[in-house]
Amino acid sequence: MSAAIAAQGQSLSRSLSLGLAIQAFAILGLVCALVYVATSLTLSDRQDATLVEKKAMVRHLLAKTSANADKPALEHMLKDFLIGHEEMGLVLKLADGRFLSAGMQPEPDYRQAKRLEFVVSGEGFGTGPSAATLYMDTASDAELLRRLAWILGVCALAGAVIVSAGSSWMVRQAMAPLHGLVQQLRHLRADRLDMRLDGSLQPEELQPVIAQFNELLDRLDRAYRQLEAFNADVAHELNTPLSVLIGSCQLGLQRTRSIDELREILARNLEDLDRMAGIVRDMLFLAKADQGGRIRQGAAVSLRQIALEVVDFHDAALQEAGVQVVVIGDAQIVLDTGLMRRALSNLLSNATRYAEGGSSIYIRIETAGSDEWAVAVENQGPVISAAELRRIFERFYRADHARSRSDVNHGLGLAIVDAIASMHGGRTFAYSDAGRTQVGMYLPQAHRALEQIHTGSPS
Repeated sequence: MSAAIAAQGQSLSRSLSLGLAIQAFAILGLVCALVYVATSLTLSDRQDATLVEKKAMVRHLLAKTSANADKPALEHMLKDFLIGHEEMGLVLKLADGRFLSAGMQPEPDYRQAKRLEFVVSGEGFGTGPSAATLYMDTASDAELLRRLAWILGVCALAGAVIVSAGSSWMVRQAMAPLHGLVQQLRHLRADRLDMRLDGSLQPEELQPVIAQFNELLDRLDRAYRQLEAFNADVAHELNTPLSVLIGSCQLGLQRTRSIDELREILARNLEDLDRMAGIVRDMLFLAKADQGGRIRQGAAVSLRQIALEVVDFHDAALQEAGVQVVVIGDAQIVLDTGLMRRALSNLLSNATRYAEGGSSIYIRIETAGSDEWAVAVENQGPVISAAELRRIFERFYRADHARSRSDVNHGLGLAIVDAIASMHGGRTFAYSDAGRTQVGMYLPQAHRALEQIHTGSPS
């Protein structure tokens, strides 16, 4: 049970109440201690001042004593002097050895008494100086201090309890809006990710948390919608070839066919199976990239050389489209040659598809800033709107909504380019204006790419 409570964390209300109570008790205790010490010192100073004052009065009184004064007269004079001061006493030791006393006479071991010894002289005390001792009983002041200590201690405890209760009430009042926030969180479900937390009644300190949580909900909502769209696209892309395969098989089984006819049917089915296998391979690659797949380490290679190899591979398609390719620039970059060849192949294939016949496609390799290279494939053709440019790297997105030529283009090519750029620590870009469209990647220069390969975390 205790482990379960510890796992849930301490109550904020109880923690704040206890902390404030301890703090209040410490402060009040310190204040009370200072009051007690100040009072004690004041009483002690007052006692000392009283003794000094009485000492002066005794000397003045005895100095005026007549030389013929006898002992009873002296004792009577001293008792009159101490009237109204029951806490005080006086003992005189005369020069002739006689003792005179008046007022209280404490026992030798009595600790709650102050004494002041001094020498007096006078004609009534014989030929030499006499010794005098003044006593003061401090029991009443000690009792006053004891009562004061009790009162201050009780006040400190009561103050701590009051502060604790008050702080507990204030914390509960301050935490009350959180209950409304909890109720809002309880209504969040996977199918209600469009809901957002209302922080209008929440304290200012919670506003950043609510704002961050709402931003998180925004990202989750977008990711969930993309996942739903992805599932729909996958189902659509696989459904078409599967339907064709089923129809082809049913048609082939309707009657007896010759070997050549069956071979033709199997050949068509194999094309659809190849296309389905290609979609699955691309999806597996994107899934691997999403899981943090790393590029293979290697030495710096020439991007121009890779581009020329890709152009050579697409030679037949380029001739069929009636376009030519010009490679401009070069860069030595540490990268995964196979992945970069695949990315450039996808970019070139996409540019060839939309390039106007007789035009030229440019593969530009140039610096972009102080620490990046830009690799862009540019073609002349229809302008892509800004809204579509923002989505062309999404999976299964095609600007051609009628999905024409879906047999050769299933909408994953540029998504794979984006994944390869990210795996190299770079990013993709796309521009389209004045009849020219440029799609490419920003790649970090060699030293930065090496760091990312070693750490495995693109910046």
